[in-house]
Amino acid sequence: MTTRPIYIPRQGDRERRAPAMRLDRKRELRIWWREIDRVLLLLVLVLMAVGTLAVAAASPATAHRLSTADITLPDLYFFWAHIRWQMLGLMVLVATSLLPRELWRRGSILLAAGMLFLLFLVPIIGYEVNGAKRWIRFGLGVQPSEFLKPAFAITMAWILSWKMRDARLPVIGITGAIVGLITALLMLQPNLGAAVLFIGTWLVMVMLAGLPLQRIGMLVGGGMAGLLAAYLFYDNARHRIDAFFGGPTPFDHVDLANRTLTGGGWTGSGFWLGENKMRLPEAHTDYIFSVIGEELGLMVCAIVVILYLAILLRVLIRLMDEDRLFIILAASGLVAMFGGQAFINIMVNLQLFPSKGMTLPLVSYGGSSTIAQCFTIGLLLAVTRRNPYLARDKFDLRDTLEKGVPEKDLKA
Repeated sequence: MTTRPIYIPRQGDRERRAPAMRLDRKRELRIWWREIDRVLLLLVLVLMAVGTLAVAAASPATAHRLSTADITLPDLYFFWAHIRWQMLGLMVLVATSLLPRELWRRGSILLAAGMLFLLFLVPIIGYEVNGAKRWIRFGLGVQPSEFLKPAFAITMAWILSWKMRDARLPVIGITGAIVGLITALLMLQPNLGAAVLFIGTWLVMVMLAGLPLQRIGMLVGGGMAGLLAAYLFYDNARHRIDAFFGGPTPFDHVDLANRTLTGGGWTGSGFWLGENKMRLPEAHTDYIFSVIGEELGLMVCAIVVILYLAILLRVLIRLMDEDRLFIILAASGLVAMFGGQAFINIMVNLQLFPSKGMTLPLVSYGGSSTIAQCFTIGLLLAVTRRNPYLARDKFDLRDTLEKGVPEKDLKA
């Protein structure tokens, strides 16, 4: 029997080994490119391209509104800033999708704990924008709830997947208590839209985790009771709901957004030719969907909606052959958070929902929101990474609980 000789490094070995290290990195990138969902990545890039065009259209309106006698902002000020944020976001997206499962799972749990801590600090040291205290300044303004969204989905999936190890664990109660705490902290800002989004995402995840229909009905009833309590005792919610059901006024933001949306007809008034957008507040963020409608037309708005639906559908198709509960819950939570935010924003612009102060994911201008959404997509790509040559059995929760936990899930 022969033994391998012991390697003794000599002078110059580092230079000779450098090409091998570069080859290893190239091999890792080739594996990454083979395993990620390239269709999902393409859909995301197309959506971001539409967002870049939309911010260019909306930038003059916001630049004129924020200009003063002393400082005049260039028409494309927010467009160039958006490009910089998008480039940084793409780097975050790719870097996140390259992470191994253990690293992105543990990192997301730590991020969730850190952002939850910052949510406690927001009412104390946060600063106010447009009547809401949601940001903390660390050189740049950071909105903790934006980064909490993707980390929340991963953390909830991790806790709910404990059910696979011991079905008696009160995972629903644990996750419900966490959601209740987050909701209370968000209502202090106030940020009712984000609170609704967190609760909705949690409901989707607990349903997928096998919660009985009877309990789901109880939770829905509790949610309706919570909305009633918010209307009765929470001034911000009551004012928004009254404004929505009381009918719009000529100067109401939501009514102006709807008139801007439909002002361009099916084909739009033309790029940079919109007039209603110049009177629209937050044209580059909350109401950018209306700007798209006015300048590019309702047909482009329909394409944006189709892109969001295609992203959701693509993730669900990717999960059809998945056999791990944690991966199913994590991907479902991420896509529910992403799609739910898009749904709320579009409904507000269509005058079908009260104003929520929520951006359109990957389309609206944003700093921390753009980075957080790219982080969400990076996690989705990491969660759905799969060896194309490895066949999987479809996941069956009831069958798995009856037969016991597979060894590979215990090691996950």
